[in-house]
Amino acid sequence: MEGGLVTQRAEGTPQGGPLSSLLSNILLDDLDKELEKRGHAFCRYADDCNLYVRSKRAGERVMTSITRFLHERLKLRVNPEKSAVDRPWNRKFLGYSMTPNRQPRLKAAPRSVERLKSKLRTLFRQGRGRNIPAFIRELAPVLRGWVNYFCLAEVKGIMEELDGWIRRKLRGLYWRQWKRSYTRAKNLMKRGLDEARAWQSATNGRGPWWNAGASHMNQAFPKKFFDSLGLVSLLDQLHRLHNLSRTAVYGTVRTVV
Repeated sequence: MEGGLVTQRAEGTPQGGPLSSLLSNILLDDLDKELEKRGHAFCRYADDCNLYVRSKRAGERVMTSITRFLHERLKLRVNPEKSAVDRPWNRKFLGYSMTPNRQPRLKAAPRSVERLKSKLRTLFRQGRGRNIPAFIRELAPVLRGWVNYFCLAEVKGIMEELDGWIRRKLRGLYWRQWKRSYTRAKNLMKRGLDEARAWQSATNGRGPWWNAGASHMNQAFPKKFFDSLGLVSLLDQLHRLHNLSRTAVYGTVRTVV
């Protein structure tokens, strides 16, 4: 788009296409060989590369020398806004980060989690007033795709927190749809609350987000209720993926033996 008008592209490759990654690997093969020659520990995927050194001073020295190599030998410019010398757990690589432990564990980077939440917030706004079981089915491919990508994550607390946040958003949809105090009390009683507690909860004057996290809505809509509707649990899906991975490895070992 130029000045609000669509113009034909005359140079470059389409963003997100396979050609860009292929050309990156061809061009940056020289970088891989240079890093191996220098004995650096590194990890590269297309044009995204992390180098691991023992100190900040060494990192700054390597950053300067590699930037010079890329500029002089490969005629490439390093983006200073996306590049930095920092601790591994303060950076992300392909959406992943790691814990600061002596034996680090992989986790979904905070920015990746926030990006998922931002996408889900948009979907939840669109889901107001809709049939919730049908809406949950539409969420399934988004949630399953996200957790499948982060199947290598070893920190499961993030998945558990996201699951709780998603269920709370869904409880908030129910609360919004009920609207009137009488409707809320009646539906809470249908979901197993006694009459006195149902009326007290329905007339508390609090907003949807507060009520969605309160004990009466948690009791009315527990995790097993959303499981019955087909809501993808990120934590459960991660456990299944890890179990499948262990089973595959065990099966391979048995076959080899």
